[in-house]
Amino acid sequence: MRRDALGGKRGDGNKRDRRIRRPDPTRVRMGEPDASLTGAAGLAAFGAFLRRKGVPGELKEKFSALKDGAAVIYPMEAQIALLLDANVVGEHRVFGLEALAVDKLFAHLAGGVVPSLDTVYRDLARFDAGALQALESMMAHHGLHRVDRLPAHRIHLDIDTTVEPLHGKQEGALPGPNPRYHGRPSYHPILAYVAESNRCVGGLLRPGDRGLGVEDVPTVRAWVRRTRQAVDDGRVLVARADAGADCTEILRAIDEEGAFFVVKARLTRDLRDAIAACRTWKTVDSDAEGRAVRQVAVVHFHRAEWLAQKRLFRVVVVRDCERDTGKQVHLWPDLDFTVQAYLTNDWCSAPEELAKEYAGRAEVEAQIAELKSGWGIGKVPSQTFNANHAMLLIKMLAHNLLRRFVEWIAPTLATWRVPWLRRVLIAVPGRLSHSGRQWTLHVQPGSPLNVRRE
Repeated sequence: MRRDALGGKRGDGNKRDRRIRRPDPTRVRMGEPDASLTGAAGLAAFGAFLRRKGVPGELKEKFSALKDGAAVIYPMEAQIALLLDANVVGEHRVFGLEALAVDKLFAHLAGGVVPSLDTVYRDLARFDAGALQALESMMAHHGLHRVDRLPAHRIHLDIDTTVEPLHGKQEGALPGPNPRYHGRPSYHPILAYVAESNRCVGGLLRPGDRGLGVEDVPTVRAWVRRTRQAVDDGRVLVARADAGADCTEILRAIDEEGAFFVVKARLTRDLRDAIAACRTWKTVDSDAEGRAVRQVAVVHFHRAEWLAQKRLFRVVVVRDCERDTGKQVHLWPDLDFTVQAYLTNDWCSAPEELAKEYAGRAEVEAQIAELKSGWGIGKVPSQTFNANHAMLLIKMLAHNLLRRFVEWIAPTLATWRVPWLRRVLIAVPGRLSHSGRQWTLHVQPGSPLNVRRE
């Protein structure tokens, strides 16, 4: 399937009666260097798509004021577009511009010359709070594009945090919760993702000592509100988060914005006691001998802070004797069940359905892993916190724009991961020529880039 998308031919070994012989590579003669060659022919189609969707004008409107004046050589909107191109190609560090500067097409799209690294570093440091907010809003706008046309009835907004370990003295790099590098200075960004569309709709870089809590209530509220507004009234928005979101203020904010939530509960002592005392378990799965292996229940439990804020939430509990991942909590010495609890404001859905719905949140872990491996969000370019925040948002914006580009030029590849999308649509060899005041790009036969899109 991937070979077909690349335009390659399948092997015909079943039709041959002689074994193949590899030629002697020393007999392949090197020709004269050709400065017209490019290794990123897909950038031309990607740039044409961005212009068709008005992205250059949007960048100019929002960010040109950061760097204005008659003496400006590299406008701010051009610098952001340059970094978008670099990240789409797969270069996650500013330092990588040195290598991309020799690519004929990349340099041409950059305006004929790739700026020095010092210029790019200084321009990233120009981002202030207002510019960062505008950049995050632009990223979310492209992430929410056509979310109202998704076929699913329940749209899931997954909110999660991740750790970016740092090995320097970057501004805001502080020790905090880090399961792998204990005591290592880090950043602790919080991200929001729409599971059904595979796009980012929220991002905030935070110092490493920040956990998910009351300080993040305005952020979570804003993300839920704009996602709720983007989803039409006939659909249901469900926010999902891990136990870090077991915070009364966060849960209340989601509820007040008209969305459901399914959040993993912190198994505090009082909640464990309530679960252990529960006797109304419903069996939803049994083994071959008819013994229960998975049961659910709704536990009557209220935290003190819920009552203080006049809030009541539904507590759904699942106990399972075949679960072998995650933290294992055993409450019954004579049973092999481990237990998990979830908080929700959905009072109508069946408990087992809510537990299954939360299990779907595991997809966000894979998406964050893709953001780290495919987009390098764990790699920071600067000692300045705002510059690193800006680069995080630029990478997330590049992710959303690439996903939109794929839907436009090759919708059958929409489920593919970023490395293969780059290989098929961006990192494509080509030759750029100029004749009669016209630039022409030549690519291999069979490439999706050869398909003309109106």
